[in-house]
Amino acid sequence: MLSSLLRQSDFRWFFAGRLVSLLGSSMAPVALAFAVLNASGGSRDLGIVLAAHMVPLLVFLLVGGATADRVSRRTVLIAANLGSGLTQGMVAALLLSGHYSLLAVSVLEFLSGLLAAFTTPALRGLVPELVEGSDLQRANSLLATVANGIKVFGPSICGVLVVAAGSGTAIACDALSYLLAAACLARLPATCGEAAVAGAGRSPLLRDLREGWAVFRGTAWIWPVTLSFCVVNLVQTGTWQVLGPQLTEQLSGEAMWGFVLSARGVGMLLMSTVMYRLAVRYLARFGQLASVLGALPLFALGMRLGAPLLVAVAFAAGLGSAAAATAWDTSLQEHIPDGVLSRVAAYDDLLSYIAIPIGQLSVGPLAQRFGGFHVATAAALCYAGVALLPLASPALRRLPHTFPGRPTPPAAQAQTIEDPEIPAVPPRG
Repeated sequence: MLSSLLRQSDFRWFFAGRLVSLLGSSMAPVALAFAVLNASGGSRDLGIVLAAHMVPLLVFLLVGGATADRVSRRTVLIAANLGSGLTQGMVAALLLSGHYSLLAVSVLEFLSGLLAAFTTPALRGLVPELVEGSDLQRANSLLATVANGIKVFGPSICGVLVVAAGSGTAIACDALSYLLAAACLARLPATCGEAAVAGAGRSPLLRDLREGWAVFRGTAWIWPVTLSFCVVNLVQTGTWQVLGPQLTEQLSGEAMWGFVLSARGVGMLLMSTVMYRLAVRYLARFGQLASVLGALPLFALGMRLGAPLLVAVAFAAGLGSAAAATAWDTSLQEHIPDGVLSRVAAYDDLLSYIAIPIGQLSVGPLAQRFGGFHVATAAALCYAGVALLPLASPALRRLPHTFPGRPTPPAAQAQTIEDPEIPAVPPRG
C-alpha cells in the first residue's frame, strides 16, 4: 500500500515531516491545557490563551494563502516550522522554569497561531507538486490516515507523558517535532514550488488576494460547498463540543462520551485507509454525500437514542468525515491551478471556519431557552439539509476525478468574474 508513494524521495521526506509534526501537535492542546490550568488555577487564563492562538489563525489565513502562492511553499513551510519550534520552545522554557506568565504565553501562542495561518495553505498547495495527478487521492488518503491515527492515539500518549514528565516536557517535545519537520522539509529540492510561483511576488499583495477571490467565487463547484460548510460548522461544532458531553452523560453516563469520541476516531482512521484504493468517478459528489453522515450523532442525541446506537452513528460520522475531507482536498488539487491553489484553499478554510465561534457562543443560551435535546435535533436536521444543497450544482455533481489507470483530466476552468485588472489564470495541466 505504501511502497509506491514512499519510494518517491520527495514525497517520503514530506511525509516524514508531516508525521513528526503531527505527533508533536497532538501533544500541544492537552499539555497546554493542563499547564495553564495548573499554573493559573482557573479556566479564565486557558480561554485567553486558546483565543490568542485562534484569532491570528483566522485573521492572517488569507495572507498566508497569498504568500504560499507568491514564494516557494517549501520555504514557507520550513520558516513556519522553525518559527513554531521557537515559540513552543519558549513556552516550554517558561513552564519548566516555573516562570508562567499569562501575557508571555498568550503572546507566544499568538505568534504560533500566526505561523499556522501560513502553514495550512502551503501544505495543501505543496502536495500536487510532489506526486502525479493520478496519485493525489492516494497521497491525501495516506496523509489523512496518519493524521487520524495520531488523533486516536496521540492524546492518550500525551496524557501519559504529562503525568510522567510534566506539561512543560510535553510542549518541549512539540517544539522539537517542529524542528525535525523543518529538517525533513529542507531535504526537498530547493526548486520545489518554483514553477507554481513563476512570475509571482511582483504584484501587490492586495491584487493577489483579489485574484484568489475571483477564482474562488467564479468556480461554480467550490463556493456552494464552502458556504454549506460555513453553516454546517455553525450548527455542528458548538453543539457537538458543548452539548455533546452533557447530553451523553444524561443519557448513558459520563464515561460514554469517551467511547463516542473513540468510535468517531476509529471511523475516520478506517475510511482514510479505504480511500487509498477506492476508485470513484465523481469524487467530489461522493465526498459531499458522505459528509451528511456527520449529522447522525447529533440526531441520535436529540432523539435520546441508547448508547450502542450512539456509538454506531459516531463511527459512521467518522467514516463520512474522512471521506469528505480526502475527496475535497483531492478535488481542489486536481482542478485548481497551482499558481492560485493556496489562495483558493485559504478562502475555503476561512469561510468554512469563521462561523465556528458564533456557534460555540450561542449554543449554550439556545439550550437554556429550548432544551439541549431539541437544539441537537434541530442542528442535525439543519446539518443534513445544508450538506445536501451543494449537490444541486451540476458543476459539483459532474466534476471528474482522476484515479490510477485513467488519464488526468484537464483542470477545471476557473470561471472568474470579468475584471480587466485581474489576469486570467491558466489551467493546470
